[in-house]
Amino acid sequence: MVQTDPRIDAFIASAAPFAQPILAHLRALVHDALPDCVETIKWGMPHFTVAGKNVAGMAAFKAHCAFVIHGDGRQGDAMGQFGKITTLADLPSVAVLTEKLHAAHERTASGTKRSRAKPAPKADIAVPDDFAAALAATPDAEAHFATFAPGYRREYLEWITEAKAATTRARRIAQAVEWIAAGKKRNWKYERC
Repeated sequence: MVQTDPRIDAFIASAAPFAQPILAHLRALVHDALPDCVETIKWGMPHFTVAGKNVAGMAAFKAHCAFVIHGDGRQGDAMGQFGKITTLADLPSVAVLTEKLHAAHERTASGTKRSRAKPAPKADIAVPDDFAAALAATPDAEAHFATFAPGYRREYLEWITEAKAATTRARRIAQAVEWIAAGKKRNWKYERC
């Protein structure tokens, strides 16, 4: 027997009139596809879990709805895989959604996660001559810069090389050398103490 969560009843009832039939349809579809699912609220939105693992979720906004099948990727600028849903016609067929829900259930049950392609590593930025000379003139800065992780060195190098005016570049180099000599990373102001 389907067990419903009264919070989801309230969520659907408080949604915009266009969204109510979409949310009710998605809810029924999930229960048909996954009879052992449990309804809950996560991140302020209705979710469906199996054995405590998130399988799907839905949301309603001012002008559209969203449906998320966890681990199935993301497409476009809307939350979820199906874009901005404004009518039932915007959804794939029941068979397609059921297949995706079964696949998500199998992924969560087996503990496997969908593999994501790793981003390509960023190309190295050569240390500009003027910055290298400024570092060499301040041994503490040169020593600290050599010990920084590549990402921290990159932050300084990008900041300096992105300067458009020569005066801006010179000012950034002077500031960078001062901070590096003190062992500070480029964004040290935003680190937690």
